[in-house]
Amino acid sequence: MARLADYFVLVAFGPHPRGSGEGQGQILQRFPEKDWEDNPFPQGIELFCQPSGWQLCPERNPPTFFVAVLTDINSERHYCACLTFWEPVESTQEVVCTEDATEKEEEADEGGQARLSSTAPAQPGQLFAPKTLVLVSRLDHTEVFRNSLGLIYAIHVEGLNVCLENVIGNLLTCTVPLAGGSQLDSVEEGARTISLGAGDRQVIQTPLVDSLPVSRCSVALLFRQLGITNVLSLFCAALTEHKVLFLSRSYQRLADACRGLLALLFPLRYSFTYVPILPAQLLEVLSTPTPFIIGVNAAFQAETQELLDVIIADLDGGTVTVPECVHIPPLPEPLQSQTHNVLSMVLDPELELADLAFPPPTTSASSLKMQDKELRAVFLRLFAQLLQGYRWCLHIVRIHPEPVIRFHKAAFLGQRGLVEDDFLMKVLEGMAFAGFVSERGVPYRSTDLFDELVAHEVARMRADENHPHRVLRHVQELAEQLYKNENPYPAVAMHKVQRPGEASHLRRTHRPFPRLDEGTVQWIVDQAAAKMQGAPPAVKAERRTTVPSGPPMTAILERCSGPHINSARRLEVVRNCISYVFEGKMLEAKKLLPAVLRALKGRAARRCLAHELHLHVQQNRAVLDHQQFDFVVRMMNCCLQDCTSLDEHGIAAALLPLVTAFCRKLSPGVTQFAYSCVQEHVVWSTPQFWEAMFYGDVQTHIRALYLEPSDDRVSPSQEVGETQSQDDERSALDVASEQRRLWPTLSREKQQELVQKEESTVFSQAIHYANRMSYLLLPLDSSKSRLLRERAGLGDLESASNSLVTNSMAGSVAESYDTESGFEDAETCDVAGAVVRFINRFVDKVCTESGVTSDHLKGLHVMVPDIVQMHIETLEAVHRESKRLPPIQKPKLLRPRLLPGEECVLDGLRVYLLPDGREEGVGGSGGGPALLPAEGAVFLTTYRVIFTGMPTDPLVGDQVVVRSFPVAALTKEKRISVQTPVDQLLQDGLQLRSCTFQLLKMAFDEEVGSDSAELFRKQLHKLRYPPDIRGTFAFTLGSAHTPGRPPRVTKDKTPSLRTLSRNLVKNAKKTIGRQYVTRKKYNPPGWENRGQPPPEDQEDEISVSEELEPSTLTPSSALKPSDRMTMSSLVERACCRDYQRLGLGTLSSSLSRAKSEPFRISPVNRMYAICRSYPGLLIVPQSIQDNALQRVSRCYRQNRFPVVCWRSGRSKAVLLRSGGLHGKGVVGLFKAQNTPSPGQAQTDSSSLEQEKYLQAVVSSMPRYADSSGRNTLSSFSSAHMGGHGKWSSVRASGRSSVLGADVGSRLAGRDLLSTPHTNGTPPDSGFLRPQRAALYIIGDKAQLKGVRPDPLQQWELVPIEVFEARQVKASFKKLLKACVPGCPAVESGSASFLRSLEDSEWLIQIHKLLQISVLVVELLDSGSSVLVSLEDGWDITTQVVSLVQLLSDPFYRTLEGFRLLVEKEWLSFGHRFSHRGAHTLAGQSSGFTPVFLQFLDCVHQVHLQFPMEFEFSQFYLKFLGYHHASRRFRTFLLDSDYERIELGLLYEEKGERRGHLACRSVWEYVDRLSKRTPMFYNYTYAPEDTEVLRPYSNVSNLKVWDFYTEETLAEGPPYDWELAQGPPEPPEEERPDGGAPQSRRRVVWPCYDSRPRVQPDAISRLLEELQRLETELGRPERWKDTWDRVKAAQRLEGRQDGRGTPSSLLVSTVPHHRRSLGVYLQEGPVGSTLSLSLDSDQSSGSTTSSSRQAARRSTSTLYSQFQTAESENRSYEGTLYKKGAFMKPWKARWFVLDKTKHQLRYYDHRVDTECKGVIDLAEVEAVAPGTPTIGAPKTVDEKAFFDVKTTRRVYNFCAQDVPSAQQWVDRIQSCLSDA
Repeated sequence: MARLADYFVLVAFGPHPRGSGEGQGQILQRFPEKDWEDNPFPQGIELFCQPSGWQLCPERNPPTFFVAVLTDINSERHYCACLTFWEPVESTQEVVCTEDATEKEEEADEGGQARLSSTAPAQPGQLFAPKTLVLVSRLDHTEVFRNSLGLIYAIHVEGLNVCLENVIGNLLTCTVPLAGGSQLDSVEEGARTISLGAGDRQVIQTPLVDSLPVSRCSVALLFRQLGITNVLSLFCAALTEHKVLFLSRSYQRLADACRGLLALLFPLRYSFTYVPILPAQLLEVLSTPTPFIIGVNAAFQAETQELLDVIIADLDGGTVTVPECVHIPPLPEPLQSQTHNVLSMVLDPELELADLAFPPPTTSASSLKMQDKELRAVFLRLFAQLLQGYRWCLHIVRIHPEPVIRFHKAAFLGQRGLVEDDFLMKVLEGMAFAGFVSERGVPYRSTDLFDELVAHEVARMRADENHPHRVLRHVQELAEQLYKNENPYPAVAMHKVQRPGEASHLRRTHRPFPRLDEGTVQWIVDQAAAKMQGAPPAVKAERRTTVPSGPPMTAILERCSGPHINSARRLEVVRNCISYVFEGKMLEAKKLLPAVLRALKGRAARRCLAHELHLHVQQNRAVLDHQQFDFVVRMMNCCLQDCTSLDEHGIAAALLPLVTAFCRKLSPGVTQFAYSCVQEHVVWSTPQFWEAMFYGDVQTHIRALYLEPSDDRVSPSQEVGETQSQDDERSALDVASEQRRLWPTLSREKQQELVQKEESTVFSQAIHYANRMSYLLLPLDSSKSRLLRERAGLGDLESASNSLVTNSMAGSVAESYDTESGFEDAETCDVAGAVVRFINRFVDKVCTESGVTSDHLKGLHVMVPDIVQMHIETLEAVHRESKRLPPIQKPKLLRPRLLPGEECVLDGLRVYLLPDGREEGVGGSGGGPALLPAEGAVFLTTYRVIFTGMPTDPLVGDQVVVRSFPVAALTKEKRISVQTPVDQLLQDGLQLRSCTFQLLKMAFDEEVGSDSAELFRKQLHKLRYPPDIRGTFAFTLGSAHTPGRPPRVTKDKTPSLRTLSRNLVKNAKKTIGRQYVTRKKYNPPGWENRGQPPPEDQEDEISVSEELEPSTLTPSSALKPSDRMTMSSLVERACCRDYQRLGLGTLSSSLSRAKSEPFRISPVNRMYAICRSYPGLLIVPQSIQDNALQRVSRCYRQNRFPVVCWRSGRSKAVLLRSGGLHGKGVVGLFKAQNTPSPGQAQTDSSSLEQEKYLQAVVSSMPRYADSSGRNTLSSFSSAHMGGHGKWSSVRASGRSSVLGADVGSRLAGRDLLSTPHTNGTPPDSGFLRPQRAALYIIGDKAQLKGVRPDPLQQWELVPIEVFEARQVKASFKKLLKACVPGCPAVESGSASFLRSLEDSEWLIQIHKLLQISVLVVELLDSGSSVLVSLEDGWDITTQVVSLVQLLSDPFYRTLEGFRLLVEKEWLSFGHRFSHRGAHTLAGQSSGFTPVFLQFLDCVHQVHLQFPMEFEFSQFYLKFLGYHHASRRFRTFLLDSDYERIELGLLYEEKGERRGHLACRSVWEYVDRLSKRTPMFYNYTYAPEDTEVLRPYSNVSNLKVWDFYTEETLAEGPPYDWELAQGPPEPPEEERPDGGAPQSRRRVVWPCYDSRPRVQPDAISRLLEELQRLETELGRPERWKDTWDRVKAAQRLEGRQDGRGTPSSLLVSTVPHHRRSLGVYLQEGPVGSTLSLSLDSDQSSGSTTSSSRQAARRSTSTLYSQFQTAESENRSYEGTLYKKGAFMKPWKARWFVLDKTKHQLRYYDHRVDTECKGVIDLAEVEAVAPGTPTIGAPKTVDEKAFFDVKTTRRVYNFCAQDVPSAQQWVDRIQSCLSDA
């Protein structure tokens, strides 16, 4: 029996001692006054009676009741039931009180009381003070407390004739039966009826099972207030130890919510701070660091705002607020969704029926109390599913004197397949679960509903998963049990308690609550105590049983195992391999090994391996020979490498006995065990692993201890054997349960003996484990471990090599080096010390937990150092002997092929090349063999890093794997720790990533020392970042053969800058005079006549600016020949040839000359004084003097002022480039226009010069020359500069902005041009179009902010958003990672690649560049000039300007033209190749920024869209992309011409004839190669001279360049042609037979072989064959000559036939790819319309375009290009009359029937080459006789008419006579039938 109430307390309002205006509670009386011995009086009750603070109140409030919970130091809960009522403040009370109260009147409603209204009488006597009756109890009977306190209050208020002292005395002496007491005997025992002596009767029902919580309606209320999702998140938060705070205005609601949440957590008990009602004075408790569940009055919500990590549930508002920094892990799926569904079925049963057409009559919803139990039942089921099988993971460590139980968390998670689950992990690590294990792990105790459920019902739950009604039925069954537990006797639940009358609290006649007589109450209590002493003590009769364990957990395994399920075939492979090893069939085993290593990724295969190895161990020992030992160790390592530190699948646990069993004899008396070879795994350094293993072993031994048949224990064990299963099948828990049952019956001596036996078992296991741990933690070579330890801090835990020292143990051994032994240096600190500390820490923990005596523990501490020391001595001998073993035969190293002049810096280091995340090469989705991992060596040469080797998988065959990249392309080098694929040892490795999209992920072989690896890194770094550019391969190449030679920068050879500048102008003049051969081809003069002076121009004098000294005009003959050569080369570099081709080339500075020429070549920068990064000769407007240029240049960044770089041949518009503007440039000029001060503009002469300069550019354009240009911008308003106007699509940075259909309207003014003149001359220059500006300045948006256009200017600023170089760099990094990930992808397939490709935003940048370029092309094409003025003028400006020229001018699409374009725009105009490529040590920090590569990618995109417009192939672009970063050639070194001249680079490259050895220039190399092979040539090249390309630029139209993704492992990158002639030969002796292979056939693997070389296209194959045959005949001919000859013959043949156009060979076989898929502006009579003239009706000739040119361009008339002169293509031809479309006349046309193309074409005349229309025979439905219509030829017979009916329309034809008509009909019919 237990007391119902421990204390009764009367608490009243008292003034605050400090007079602070707020009152405080005072205990007036308490009964009993003496504390109970078993239960002291709780302190601080007065705070909890008025949680919002004690205050006086202006009016009498109704009484309130709530129950607060206090927790004492022993974590016992005390329930304080508080009934508060208000009494008027008596006049006898201190005046202070009333004063305080009046001050407080304003704040009177703090605790929810009403405010003092203005009408109420404000006399001080009208104030009311609170008084509280408190019952303190350890039992939770809220209703009984409410009734009892209510009765006391009613007696007082109603003035009943009952003695209050008696009532209180009875209340304090009332006893209640214990829960679950002998309720079977009588109802009276279980349900106690009590009376307090005032004519009242109450029934107290105690729950049947004490452990089940009592919730009444609290759970149901909680769900009503917060909803399902919110309650579920609170549930997860409480379980995962977060802080939960409830807010409500009602105290009772707060108490109920907290009670409800706790009830949901059952069977776990909440063990942290639990305060359902927190008083205001204690609010600082909320900032405690520990988790809690607390309720606070909503009035204090403001105080809770700044709590950062507290989850706040507002019960009144129904919301739960989770702070950002808090992550609540959800329940694991599918439990989360299942629980949610069942909860909604319980809470809203009508939801299921809501959609029914005929809903059943509404069933009455269950009562609130019942619903409460149903909700709890759902959570009870949830816990049963979560924790199912938990008893199989309990380790019984001790049985006597008290059970010690540990839970094997890792095994539980592993078998449930929930290792990754955050929620379960946190729950199992939490305090609540630790309590659960210690309370419920006990094998012999009383059981409850949860034990039954988790043991027996889980199978039913799984079966019911998909049947909601069965689930609901189960929930209701459980709910009934829970309900019955709380209300065991519903029939007797009748209360009869006096209540006060309605509104009794408002009566005026109240006397204050009387002071009670302590003596009377004390006497009643004493009487009862005396009576109790006589009675026997009430013992709770526990019905203890063995707790059922339920089905073992393997049942869950099948569901959760997922991808680790191994097929039986794989397990068979593992078994076979092991049996081969032990049978000595080593070759067979070697073949199977790679398959086994792959299979061991799966869990079942690892288990199978452990099991099979166990079978081969006899008497704890298995001696193997060396090869067997190697195989076994390798497989063990492979098994262990995927084990996490927790070892949740028990693989390491299964292997632990084996590693001490398998051994080999090294020499007499020296044996090496397997453990010395499997130490490098993280699992061995995890204390939790060792603890779980230790407890598991102790349990096995203790079970065996009690299962031993001993004479004196025969009888009990026999009985057990009969009742339960046989001894050997009983689990440890069963044995322990049995022992606990027998324990009280044993004699004292017997008990003592058992305790000692158990302790010695634990002790011996501790010694055993100290040995085991020293085996696995002490490395074989203790010197090596020091090295590893020093590096331990570098890697993350998994990759750290000596796992022992790097993992975080309970206090991290790594720390203990420094912390525990502060005086020990890392050098002197030995491994032994670390291991001893680790083992001691382990021994301490397990022995104290297992109850080992301190004496034994001390003994262990003494033994551990000895054990370690002994083992170290053993290991020294093993290490010494193992060194003497003959090394395993390793494959020979394959020497790589080197370039001429390339030298080896470091000879081969043996490494393994590992897969890098690309699917190719590992036999992934691309198929093919697993070429990687490969075993070989890495070489470092002066030019490249090269790996050569063979695949480790013996089934692949003898394929040689080569992967290399130029040293200069290295972008990132990272140390890694990886497992070698063969031995599975953890080794140091390197990951090298290059910007040519190669990645070397290498693990060094164990024979490679760390110093060799370090040397490799240092040498690599030295070669990658030489201190000076002269250290690069391109420079050292020539001098490499004569090592002692100093770098060549001596004065005598290289003329000084001064000399150069003097002769520059002269030679420029002469060079310009040279004649062209053709317009397209620019043939540089041959080597032999380079030296002679070129023919003189007519003008023999050049007038140059005044600064030149007279000596400048030295005749060229006075120069040394080499100087003259240098001059001409410099002039070529300045690209004067190109300027002359474009008509920009007069070299004059005087206005008197060449008036007609608007531009001139200015030598103003010949000393590179104005702008270092510009070329020496520049194109500027004729009218600008040289001395003005200096001033203009100041307005621009880097002094890069606007210069002309291209002029349109048709519209004569020019393209200019410059750096971005400084603030004082045009921008400042525009901004300052409306300022009144006239002097402002004059002050800044530079700005004025700049304005003049731009004006001169505008004037130099023919059509603007004679107008003052004041009307060019008249119609623009500032709106056009906004987001929606003309430039909006380029300005928007979003990816969807495309050049859409508004191009026409944006380029306003196009409509005024009638058909453009075919010869490209502009319209009449006087004809001005008011809407168009003469010059558009494209600048950066940020730079042109706030600029307004001005109608008086002739130029317009176009602000656009561009990306910066650093964005290009960042994007490229991500692109590299996407294409070459470096580690295998988490998700398979292309999804991850595409996602990371999108994240890189590379294609968005390409889109932006193409978009801007196409826009500029449009502007130039329509006659406006454009100045591109972005960033510093050397990155994006260069990209845009080059692309614009490429798109606008077909010349640049030839090999020669593209070279010129790159030389002119990229090299001469100073793109900073060295800086962007980080070529030297100085640039190391800036990193690689591939601006040029991005440009090449753009060209590649255009090439894809217009394959017939480029003379060069895609390979040419890849070649340049590779070599611009490789530093093999000098072309792409240095940042400007100025730097190249300083180094004498220009001179060497052009002037001096090199031997055959080394090409210094990439162009020279391309020329040489082109003579030998057509690899750079595009066979489908068939250009249209006038073609302006307008590519699509949407991201959806762009393709990922295969340069980024393809690789050939047979020979490395194919861009060094000399190396790509064939892979290195394998060593002779490795060939299976000496003879050559018989068959010429071979397998071609996509990632291994270079397909273009192994399978060349038809034309290359033919040309190769021709060359071979002609070489045999002794008259070799170059491929180009053969090709040109064939093309010429083709043209000739075409002309002899009198038809056909000269066009490219074999082009007709090309599918008709778009020639120009861009957007065309087609000029029509009205406005400017947009015509995307693709396949329209023009093909049938029914309509003619309004513009001939547009029709010519449309792809429907593309056949003119594909025409060939092959006669069989014209099956039949002749003249026919054809009726035009509707209302059109008959016309005679020349018709050609083409069987090959299956079409009928027609031309205007027989000799015409341009096809007017095509009828596709595939569309012809019938050919029938026709009838003449109006306008038909009169003289022809009616029968000569025939109709051809197609799917689109009917064509009417008429032949010259009847037979020819018949002939045509027959021919067409036969064509149709052939098809």
